[in-house]
Amino acid sequence: MTAPIATDTHEDLPTAVRCEGVTKTYGSGPTATRALRGVNLEVRTGELLMLVGPSGCGKTTLISIIAGVLGRDGGGCEVLAHDYNHMSQGETTRFRGKNIGFVFQAFNLIPTLTAAENVAAPLIINGAKRERAVDLASQTLGRVGFDDRMMRSSPVDLSGGQQQRVAIARALVHDPRLIVCDEPTSALDGETGQKVMDLMRRIAMGKDRALIVVTHDARIFRFADRIAEMEDGMITRVLDSPNEMKLGSEATE
Repeated sequence: MTAPIATDTHEDLPTAVRCEGVTKTYGSGPTATRALRGVNLEVRTGELLMLVGPSGCGKTTLISIIAGVLGRDGGGCEVLAHDYNHMSQGETTRFRGKNIGFVFQAFNLIPTLTAAENVAAPLIINGAKRERAVDLASQTLGRVGFDDRMMRSSPVDLSGGQQQRVAIARALVHDPRLIVCDEPTSALDGETGQKVMDLMRRIAMGKDRALIVVTHDARIFRFADRIAEMEDGMITRVLDSPNEMKLGSEATE
């Protein structure tokens, strides 16, 4: 079962992320690369926002700043009413561990651990007892369709779609308020990608959460509440409905 096209607006809901004039430059001097050139973006609680645009336009840099894994050079960025620039490294780490879930494009699963242990790892790192962490991990994997045998499997014994579900469970296990996904369907076939997005929408939107999805995959645009287009390090427009999205090469290449 796939989700219907999302058409609801969330204008009256609290703001989860607010970026104003965010800039980021890699390197210095004549070889410097301006990855972000003054990004303005608002993400509301309770919505799924997709970030689209050609490769190299700054999408991954932007979500890395929002997720607190990369610093910005200038501008303002508030995430769940917090600014990383006003927090110590320890405070940022604790804040991210409690509030942010990140689904990486490459999954980043540990091959020597089982699926359940991979999902439990962030909880253990943040101080949870192993037994409690594994129990929560198993519950979360159950929500994404895993049985006991699959939970005990190592990543190399799982399909691409199953590994993606482990990555999703790992991002959800600590009940984060903001979930950030980098190309979550890039390694999946069309049918599996649709199931993953349906799963993400049902699970992640079940509470007062916000979800940001970076994607080139036009097949999943219909799962979005809003779509923000990027080009040359800037947000060029934000569409209030996926129906407005032109499925041209600029968005899908």
